[in-house]
This record gives sequence, structure tokens and C-alpha cells, in this order.
Amino acid sequence: MASPYSDLDRPPLSARALTRALVTPGAFWSRLDIRGETGSTNADAIEAAHRGAAEGLVVVAEQQSAGRGRRDRQWTSPPRAGLTLSVLLRPGRPDEEKGWAPAPPAAFSWLPLLAGVALREAVHRVAEVDATLKWPNDLLVKDAQGDQGKGAGILAEMTGDAVVVGIGLNVSTRADELPETSGLPATSLRVAGAEHVDREPLLRALLRGIADWYQGWREADGDAELSGLLAAYRRGCSTIGQDVRVLLPGGGELTGRATAVDPDGRLVVRTGDDRDHHVSAGDVLHVR
Repeated sequence: MASPYSDLDRPPLSARALTRALVTPGAFWSRLDIRGETGSTNADAIEAAHRGAAEGLVVVAEQQSAGRGRRDRQWTSPPRAGLTLSVLLRPGRPDEEKGWAPAPPAAFSWLPLLAGVALREAVHRVAEVDATLKWPNDLLVKDAQGDQGKGAGILAEMTGDAVVVGIGLNVSTRADELPETSGLPATSLRVAGAEHVDREPLLRALLRGIADWYQGWREADGDAELSGLLAAYRRGCSTIGQDVRVLLPGGGELTGRATAVDPDGRLVVRTGDDRDHHVSAGDVLHVR
């Protein structure tokens, strides 16, 4: 692996500074593990979950060799050009100290959407670029010309009573480094004209946002509406109000107008016969 200082525009993350800022007494995050290179941060966090790691573990990689998105799509990024991380959550476990009852398993599907809300807020606040959420798992970033591309993806995987949520965000990736895609073009905060592409403030803001939203969601017993998460997601979701084509497993498809995201996190699609169809993320291959 090349030296982490081989590209001075992309300095390595400081594990010491980030741990000091995020892993503090009473804070949600329990451990921050920053790795120079790994196959997949999701796989690493799942392995840690199997070993009994506590909720609040964060695994960050400066480079991934086998990063994945939904449906095993590949996610690639040059070393230190983005934020690649996974967080370990245990929503099915009670926490007597915090007064949290177990969240119902049906509510776990909200966790990748929760991460999307926190990611959008962090990008707005720190990078100062226009970003929206494409249901169910993409962050879309708009450049100065109004062109939109995929700047980040989110992948949640369940293992036992744990949920691992992985996030890949293109930060300083240059236009000639972006991968070819079959759908929306890939983009990065730098390509979108962000003034600030320092990854450490972005990571701090993102993790604090996830912790805040997750704790509010747990306090509401996994109720996205009561915790305010549903309203926040709807405000940031650019899929709502668009004509969509939903590709389904087995070759089927659903076309119509996306009218809402319901309290269960499903996309509501109104077809030409004025029927509302509620589709979950696990039921779709792609939304175009």
C-alpha cells in the first residue's frame, strides 16, 4: 500500500483526534477503528458483531478493496478520497441505563434512511453543497450548473440482533477518478464545487448526526414519525413527486408517481389506475 502521505491533498484521518472528539464519557460511540486498508468495512463490522462488540463501534477505512453497495454492486474510491465507514447498532437490545426498550424488528428498515438523513445534514452543513436523498439508499449531489449525480451510497445488513450500516461518500474524488455507472453518473463533493473537502469535520458531523437521530428514534421506541425522522426524510427526499420506474425481482416493474414515503419507510407509488403501491427497499432492484 502506498504511503498515506503520498498525496498531500488527501491527508490520512487522525484516529487520535477523532477518538478524542467522538468517544467520550456518556457519548454514544464506543470505539473508533480506523484502518489503512480493508476489504469491506461492513464485513469487518459484521465480524466484530459476531465476536460480541458493543453497539457504537465505528469501522473506517482509508481504502476498500471489496466495497459493496446494494445487490452486491461494487463501490470503489481512490485512497483517502472519500469517507468509507460502517457503524454497528443493536436496536433489538434493551438499554436499561438509557431507558430504551428493544425497537420492533419491523422498524429496523429505517436505519439506512436514518443514516441518509444524517449524511445529508452533514454534507449541507460542512461542505455547503446542495444534496438530496434518492430513496432508498443514495445521496444525490448537485453542482453549480444544476447537474445531479450520485455522491454516496448506503448499505444496511442485519446479523443476529445487530444492524451494520455502511456509508461510502465521495469527497475529494476528481472527475477523471469517478467510476462509470449505468444509472445516474457518479460525482463527489469536490466535483460539485464544495469549498470544504476536509474529511475529518465531515466524519465528526456525520457520526454526531447519526448518534442524535438514532438516540431520538430509540427513545421513541423505533417510531419514525414520533421521533421526527419521517418528516426529516420526506423533506430531504427528491424521489417524492417524481415519475419513477421501479424495477422488481423477476423482471417485473412498476411505473407511476412517487407520492410519499410511508411511516414504515416504504416508497408509495401511485400508478395510472390511481392505486397506491407501497414498496420496501428489499422488494426493489432499482428505482429510476
